[in-house]
Amino acid sequence: MKKRLLAGLTASMLVLSLAACGGSSRPAQTTAAAAETAAATEAAATEAAPAETEAQPAAEASGATGGKILKTAASFAYPSLDVHTEYYGWYTSIYGLSEALFKIGPDMGLVPCLAESAETDGTVMTIKLQDAAAFSNGNPLTADMVIRNLQRLAEVNPRFAFLGDFNYEAVDDKTLTIDTKNPYPTLKNDLASPECGMIDLDATTDFDLDPVCTGPFVISEFIPSGDVTVTRNENYWGGDVILDGAVFYYMQEDQPKLMAMQSGELDCYNSIDSASLQIYLSDPASYKVVQIAGTRLQFYILNENRLDDKVREAINLIVDKDAIAAYQEGTVSPAVGPFLPSAAYGQVKVPAVDTDKAKALLEEDGYTLGSDGFYEKDGAKLHLNICYYAARNLDAIAILMQEQLNNCGIETELTVEEDPDATYIASGDFDIALYCMISDKAGDPLYFIDSTLAEGAYYDCGGFDDDECQAAIEQLRIEPDPAKRAELANKCIQIAIDDNAFGYVGLFNQTTVLKPGVSGFAEDIPFDFYGVDAKTNKQ
Repeated sequence: MKKRLLAGLTASMLVLSLAACGGSSRPAQTTAAAAETAAATEAAATEAAPAETEAQPAAEASGATGGKILKTAASFAYPSLDVHTEYYGWYTSIYGLSEALFKIGPDMGLVPCLAESAETDGTVMTIKLQDAAAFSNGNPLTADMVIRNLQRLAEVNPRFAFLGDFNYEAVDDKTLTIDTKNPYPTLKNDLASPECGMIDLDATTDFDLDPVCTGPFVISEFIPSGDVTVTRNENYWGGDVILDGAVFYYMQEDQPKLMAMQSGELDCYNSIDSASLQIYLSDPASYKVVQIAGTRLQFYILNENRLDDKVREAINLIVDKDAIAAYQEGTVSPAVGPFLPSAAYGQVKVPAVDTDKAKALLEEDGYTLGSDGFYEKDGAKLHLNICYYAARNLDAIAILMQEQLNNCGIETELTVEEDPDATYIASGDFDIALYCMISDKAGDPLYFIDSTLAEGAYYDCGGFDDDECQAAIEQLRIEPDPAKRAELANKCIQIAIDDNAFGYVGLFNQTTVLKPGVSGFAEDIPFDFYGVDAKTNKQ
């Protein structure tokens, strides 16, 4: 349901009243959290299926008591543990249940996991599996099982349907080949996606509730759309597992997580809000805070079908991403482009904020300041509609952008939608469209560029169209050399920046808070889909 936001910034940021932590084994939730969950979750994760309504507190599971049990919080909860369906594989990876052939390391490079190696000759990739790789029931992971998993993923997950176009062959029990038929330089990156986690397809009887996977943990209790408890996989192929188990409490709101950390009911969690972050940073004896640059991007799309070149340029010269990042108090870093500036494909430049130049551009475009302080032309006011959804701090960004633009004479209104993909992204009914998505999901730039800049791209809903950029994208699809891929990616993004088609606002910092003695909760990984593993520890 569409709503017009009329209140100011302070009113929009009011914190809901909180319920105190009770005597349950589960950290307390607010009553408001349950009411807000469905809408907030649906909008919060671009790449994820909408979460269901928050589950009721879980009964204390057998795996949650005694031994070395890590207790953490999960901001989203899903109805299934089917690794291959929707984005559920992200969470089976976080829970330590499933593993893919490769992982992405702290430096954003690919490292072996279930696969020992992968070599490409032309269009054929030869993958050698780890000799010891096996499922939690002791069954070995074979080349044939890998092939069947990838084929099932192609059938049940539309985002991986392309895997069904390839030719597969099991050379022996631990070696397989994949023939992509055409050059496909990002296959190894795709195989690191958590949705490519391996399931024992023959032994699994319930893919939603109890998949048999290869990870260091197995399910002890799973409440659909609620809490999840895992215990050590005693048959883990990768060696000793330090923890006896872990509990992932479904807690969406920030304040209950803070209260649970303070009371000792949680050992760690990530995705820290700015208010809680300041509290943790102020008490280093009680909390360890780890912050690294992440890959989840806040950005906006400028509608070229409504806004001419000078107006779009003026908007980008006015929006102050440094000020917006400062308001978010350490939870984000100002973005230059969509990728981390440390990446070879993140080397682009944007003009500095210059409100005087912005005003001059508007006046060159025929606009004059009216008596009310807003620009108008031919009797019509320059009035922009900023559309957003209330998650990932986009509500705050929308209000701050409105203030910055209004202060420079551009009148704006804010429109909040519960589901952007079903409204302004689908219809193109916006002047400025705010969005948040992972820009780099596997250490390669093609995913984001293909999603936003390519001809017919889903997020190219603002009318961006450039032949030179399209030609570079087509070359990027087949170019195997990393240095040349970076060069092509930088070219594409710079074209979009120079065209003022987008505004790249901020990259979320991957922020994790841990109690002393807790380590190995993926705090050094810039991606959202890792959590506990064999080395996670709680002393």
